[in-house]
Amino acid sequence: MGEHTRGQAQSLIEPQPNPHPQPPSSAAATTVLDSLPADPELSNAPPPTNSPASKIPLRPRKIRKVSPDPSTSESQTETPKGLSTGGKSNARNNKIVQPQRALVVPRMVARSLSCEGEVEIALRYLRNADPLLCSLIGIHQPPTFDNFHTPFLALTRSILYQQLAYKAGTSIYTRFISLCGGEPGVVPETVLALTPQQLRQIGVSGRKASYLHDLARKYQNGILSDSAIVNMDDKSLFTMLTMVNGIGSWSVHMFMIFSLHRPDVLPINDLGVRKGVQLLYNLDDLPRPSQMDQLCEKWRPYRSVASWYLWRFVEAKGTPSSAVAVATGASLQQHQQEQQQQQQQQQHPPQPQLLDPINSMFNLGAACAWGQ
Repeated sequence: MGEHTRGQAQSLIEPQPNPHPQPPSSAAATTVLDSLPADPELSNAPPPTNSPASKIPLRPRKIRKVSPDPSTSESQTETPKGLSTGGKSNARNNKIVQPQRALVVPRMVARSLSCEGEVEIALRYLRNADPLLCSLIGIHQPPTFDNFHTPFLALTRSILYQQLAYKAGTSIYTRFISLCGGEPGVVPETVLALTPQQLRQIGVSGRKASYLHDLARKYQNGILSDSAIVNMDDKSLFTMLTMVNGIGSWSVHMFMIFSLHRPDVLPINDLGVRKGVQLLYNLDDLPRPSQMDQLCEKWRPYRSVASWYLWRFVEAKGTPSSAVAVATGASLQQHQQEQQQQQQQQQHPPQPQLLDPINSMFNLGAACAWGQ
């Protein structure tokens, strides 16, 4: 009886086979299979299947970069092609995407107008910059800048022609050159050696004599020199030359255009240029000097050439151009021939000489006082 009782107890402990087995869950099946020993009777059991616990896909864990790696090359941090960033900063990965740099157009640098081909370049530039000025360029002949007087001689000549008609100024200038022994003799030492009485004898006023001596003294003291004047920028040159008695802003502008052949000089105080701007743009009033820079900004860096065409434009309205001949140093015969050709073309009778031709550019600058 004891053995029968142990047999029943043992049969109760041993697992009884299930006629309809069900596959366990993935987690439970893995645990049960791992804990059971290998049994040949279980070799025909179907393999366990791992079903996903959720339909939401697993996202990779992001690793935040705490500090940039100095060894990382620039090419490794570039934005891949086709990825639009909009120029914004990505705060999550601590990576700043630089916006695309704007195209920088280098500013055009003009050379001296006496350089070969520079006038042609200036005319092509002005035609594209201003359609109204383009029409003037097509009508008039291009300017020439082939006068090469030394700066001291050119400034002396300018002072001598102040407040004079062209013919009277040419007569005094010729006697002055003879007194100095020719144009090569017009140097600071020679001018300082001339007394006011000697200058008065050839028609130079006492005030002009003081202007000539002040210019020569600044050369002798080293404040000015031909080489320094040639190498100065426009702003510095304007400041230095207006320190000379008898030389004002208008004189400096004429000197820079016609003697030094500077390409970007705008004579804002010249009434001829101002009148030309008024006519060109059909303005109701004459533009003030303070407005000239803004109105003529599109002509940079060739405002000297544009000013030349404005003088010609105003001249075509019936005013002769005696001042340009003085500023450029042209001979009286050349100037008279030019006037005769213009008079034949316009079929006008000869017009009288102007008073103050240097300062009254095309009879429009008489109000500008030379040297003030």
